[in-house]
Amino acid sequence: MARTRTVAVAAFVLVFSTAISSMAQTTAQEQEFVALHNAARREVGVEDVVWNETVAAFARAYAARRAGDCKLEHSDQDERNKLGYGENIYMGPPGKDWTVAEAVQWWVDEKQFYDNVSGMCVVGKECGHYTQVVWGNTKAIGCARVKCDSGGIFITCNYTPAGNVIGKRPF
Repeated sequence: MARTRTVAVAAFVLVFSTAISSMAQTTAQEQEFVALHNAARREVGVEDVVWNETVAAFARAYAARRAGDCKLEHSDQDERNKLGYGENIYMGPPGKDWTVAEAVQWWVDEKQFYDNVSGMCVVGKECGHYTQVVWGNTKAIGCARVKCDSGGIFITCNYTPAGNVIGKRPF
């Protein structure tokens, strides 16, 4: 009986400590997503964003669906519109453990294609990922990173309220 109890306690401690360790890693990743977004936002003088667990749950659910095929496809736009979420996605091919920092930097690197005078992207260039990162009315984010079955990495961030509103400037 005592041996069974000892094994049960040991199993509980192992499961509990693994859960705590996993939570700590998740929290560190959440903080990294927020810090990287806020660094870009501070460059243009807009308020910091905060982590939102509801938005993150949406991002995690979508990332889990993409893990099987790792396609660089956005989540359902009608669903996002109903929720008021914007979205950035990133896919790193197999062979490298792509990081949160690389994804956010890829989005922020589009800054060079944003024309602040016209409030639009340079003709023929993409800048919508960047403008979503720095969208002034966005207050919160939730993001997820998954390793795909193929070995690639899929990263998504959702934003509330959504940015990239037609006829509006990001900041």
